[in-house]
Amino acid sequence: MDRYFIVYKPYKMLSQFVSPYEHRLLGHLAFDFPEGTHAVGRLDDESEGLLILTTDKSLTRKLMHPSKKHKRHYLVLVEKEVEDSTLERLRNGIKILVKKKGTYTTLPCEVNRIYTTGAIPAREPAFVEYEPHTWLEFVLTEGKNRQLRKMCKAVRHTCKRLIRTRIENLNLDGMTAGEVKEIEKDRLFSLLGLAI
Repeated sequence: MDRYFIVYKPYKMLSQFVSPYEHRLLGHLAFDFPEGTHAVGRLDDESEGLLILTTDKSLTRKLMHPSKKHKRHYLVLVEKEVEDSTLERLRNGIKILVKKKGTYTTLPCEVNRIYTTGAIPAREPAFVEYEPHTWLEFVLTEGKNRQLRKMCKAVRHTCKRLIRTRIENLNLDGMTAGEVKEIEKDRLFSLLGLAI
């Protein structure tokens, strides 16, 4: 029987169990994952937040196929203050470079400034916020490699911290970095809006 897990992936950890390079991996988390567990999608090593792990090989296809436009929510800290005109550019699509494919225009997305940062989790090692800075919330329905970092760079704002907080209705729900929770298939699929 397949098993399903949600993980708060910490900063500076790869979203995989095996790597030819010296790096912190998912196997370093304090949890005994069953054989065949893999990540559904990825977060780069500098990004934090919600990651789904499973032994169900079909879940990646069901969730990550380009025809599935599920919403992914991110909190992003960027250097400098972000102007309203820049928010509009980000919302309407930005040209970025995609490896082996050239220039790509991102799909329209939701982007808003966040003023109450009390719910933003602390990071280890301790993180010093840049001044001036802006916290943004992005809601995307696509996920090109390092897309948010490239979008921010294209409008001259360096991304300093990136946290995925939610996929559809599945969220971190008070989890801390490195925490793992097992979740029942019915509940997971319901929160993700997937048919069983």
